[in-house]
Amino acid sequence: MKKKTFGLLVILFVCAAIVSLFTVQTQAAKVPKDILVFASTDSITTWDPSAAYSTESSYMPNIYETLIWVSPPGSKEPFQPGLAKKWEVNSTGLEWTFYLRKGVKFHDGGILTAQAVKDSIERTIKMKKGASFIFSPVKEIKVIDDYRVKFILKKPAPFDRIIASANAAWIISPKAVHKDRKWFDAGHEAGCGPYILESWKPDEEIIFKRFDDYWRGWKGPHFNRIVVKIVKEATVAEQMLESGVADLVTRIPIESSKILNTKKCCERLVGPSFMNYAIHLNTAKFPFNNKLIRKAASYATPYKKIIEVALGGLGRQAVGPVPYGQFGHDETLPQYTYDLEKARKLMTQAGHPKGIKEKVMFTYASENAVEKAFAPLIREEFAKIGIQVDIRPMNWTAQWDLMKGGPEKAQDMAALLWWPTFSDPYETLYSLWHVEKKPYWNFSYYKNPEFDETILQAYSTPDSKKAQALYSKAQRMLIEDAPSIFLADVQRPVFKSRRLKGYIINPNYPRVAFWYYMYKE
Repeated sequence: MKKKTFGLLVILFVCAAIVSLFTVQTQAAKVPKDILVFASTDSITTWDPSAAYSTESSYMPNIYETLIWVSPPGSKEPFQPGLAKKWEVNSTGLEWTFYLRKGVKFHDGGILTAQAVKDSIERTIKMKKGASFIFSPVKEIKVIDDYRVKFILKKPAPFDRIIASANAAWIISPKAVHKDRKWFDAGHEAGCGPYILESWKPDEEIIFKRFDDYWRGWKGPHFNRIVVKIVKEATVAEQMLESGVADLVTRIPIESSKILNTKKCCERLVGPSFMNYAIHLNTAKFPFNNKLIRKAASYATPYKKIIEVALGGLGRQAVGPVPYGQFGHDETLPQYTYDLEKARKLMTQAGHPKGIKEKVMFTYASENAVEKAFAPLIREEFAKIGIQVDIRPMNWTAQWDLMKGGPEKAQDMAALLWWPTFSDPYETLYSLWHVEKKPYWNFSYYKNPEFDETILQAYSTPDSKKAQALYSKAQRMLIEDAPSIFLADVQRPVFKSRRLKGYIINPNYPRVAFWYYMYKE
């Protein structure tokens, strides 16, 4: 009886699989060229543009717009006009004036004016949610006339990079700017971008439709609708992509990612991201209060193996703390390489030719698969120079709490994945290495007043060449003092149908697919 039942179940399962496959193929054949189907891992935590600071940020640039945009790496100009057609800064670096486009409509019929810009940014500042902190340099916002708005700063800052942020800088319709968060989170939006939020089923599906009155117009091929399916399972997303049900997916299994370009249906694009991995060394206690031992650790790190094994080849060895492609990155900076001979010599110079007796505690976020993969590689290589590593996986919150408890009882080493909020290195350099009275982000407990002063000078100058030179100087200090091991800059993979064209990878806007520029052949 059991065998017959089992046999019947197998037959039914096979029949269901055949029907499912037929359905998928039929659906794929029916998807019109003017509809993009996107299998995304990114759910919505809020629809409020002033508070958005999580995975919904991957959709926001298609609904809302900023005054200006940061250009992708390799562009002729560092910025591109957005809702502002031009802008200028005075000689003191304290007054930034933006000249707005005329006739820009919002989805609800509102019209773009300087007052709308002022109200949008002031709403974000007052809410104190998400990435609102980026506007801390702002003293006052003045409306000069309907199409000119002036930002007056408390002190000089790179306001062009701030106002072009991927978070908190969205301009909201004057008809909705005074609505509360509950209104937005009910599934409403008030942008002027190319696509309108049409419907939303939390954690299941989001549908967007084209905004006919979009200010850039609709000449050439474009999508009329975007159908986003929330798919958390990498294998399911892979099946959707290969069957033609999805044109674009966020994630597929690592092994499948490596061979995707060998398939006729699909391809993997790879571009820079501003995410990077580092291991922060506790400089406040033994053994990493000794700079020679910190340098030895940097030379004992197997960078290439970490990139291949843990990142699946999707990375490049970091050159300092500022990731490749971001303003402030400097390819001429010195770089540690895997060299056990140098590492052993440094251990000898430090007075520990046979290594150290005490084990060092190495924490990482247990939910991070990349950190889980490279932790054993670090332990294996460090053992070769006499540093015994005790790996302690813990959830991210617990890891962070341990660090914030103070250096005496904290970890000796901590792995951290980091990415900036806006396209200036000050936030990264300040957060992770400036002197803190009470630990918050400085996992290495590094203290160098000269470093702090240098990055502040860089942030406070509107002259980008001077700022770059100062940021390079600050990074050289970090590389020399070695409070952290700069592992890898993460490369961003994009998995898509070969029919899908026009995809732009812009690391200034992490994980964002700019649908307006895309089309299917």
